[in-house]
Amino acid sequence: MATKKGVRIIITLECTECRSNTNKRSPGVSRYTTTKNRRNTTSRLEIKKFCTHCNKHTVHKEIK
Repeated sequence: MATKKGVRIIITLECTECRSNTNKRSPGVSRYTTTKNRRNTTSRLEIKKFCTHCNKHTVHKEIK
Protein backbone atom coordinates (compact mmCIF):
# COMPACT_ATOMS: atom_id res chain seq x y z
CA MET A 1 0.00 0.00 0.00
CA ALA A 2 1.38 3.32 -1.03
CA THR A 3 0.95 6.35 1.21
CA LYS A 4 -0.17 9.63 -0.30
CA LYS A 5 1.98 12.70 0.02
CA GLY A 6 -0.03 15.45 1.62
CA VAL A 7 -0.31 18.96 0.30
CA ARG A 8 0.76 20.48 3.64
CA ILE A 9 4.35 19.93 4.76
CA ILE A 10 6.13 20.71 8.04
CA ILE A 11 8.91 23.30 7.71
CA THR A 12 11.48 24.80 10.09
CA LEU A 13 12.03 28.55 10.40
CA GLU A 14 15.43 29.77 11.64
CA CYS A 15 16.50 33.24 12.81
CA THR A 16 18.76 34.95 10.29
CA GLU A 17 20.49 37.25 12.81
CA CYS A 18 21.45 34.46 15.24
CA ARG A 19 22.95 32.41 12.42
CA SER A 20 25.16 35.24 11.15
CA ASN A 21 26.08 36.96 14.45
CA THR A 22 28.96 35.28 16.34
CA ASN A 23 29.19 37.90 19.14
CA LYS A 24 25.78 37.27 20.68
CA ARG A 25 24.73 37.04 24.29
CA SER A 26 23.72 33.38 24.49
CA PRO A 27 24.60 30.37 22.36
CA GLY A 28 21.94 28.87 20.14
CA VAL A 29 19.66 29.71 17.26
CA SER A 30 15.94 30.43 17.50
CA ARG A 31 13.86 27.92 15.52
CA TYR A 32 10.12 27.56 14.95
CA THR A 33 8.21 24.78 13.20
CA THR A 34 5.10 25.40 11.13
CA THR A 35 3.26 24.02 8.11
CA LYS A 36 2.84 25.40 4.63
CA ASN A 37 0.89 24.42 1.55
CA ARG A 38 3.38 23.19 -1.02
CA ARG A 39 1.10 23.99 -3.97
CA ASN A 40 0.32 27.60 -3.05
CA THR A 41 3.72 28.67 -1.69
CA THR A 42 6.49 27.01 -3.64
CA SER A 43 9.21 29.49 -2.63
CA ARG A 44 10.88 29.61 0.77
CA LEU A 45 8.94 31.34 3.55
CA GLU A 46 10.18 34.46 5.38
CA ILE A 47 8.24 35.49 8.49
CA LYS A 48 9.02 38.02 11.21
CA LYS A 49 8.96 36.18 14.56
CA PHE A 50 10.26 36.85 18.09
CA CYS A 51 13.77 35.52 18.71
CA THR A 52 14.41 34.56 22.35
CA HIS A 53 18.19 34.78 21.89
CA CYS A 54 18.16 38.27 20.31
CA ASN A 55 15.20 39.50 22.46
CA LYS A 56 13.57 41.21 19.46
CA HIS A 57 11.49 40.49 16.39
CA THR A 58 13.68 39.29 13.51
CA VAL A 59 13.22 37.68 10.11
CA HIS A 60 13.04 33.89 10.25
CA LYS A 61 13.69 32.01 6.99
CA GLU A 62 12.75 28.50 6.00
CA ILE A 63 15.53 25.92 6.13
CA LYS A 64 15.58 22.42 4.68
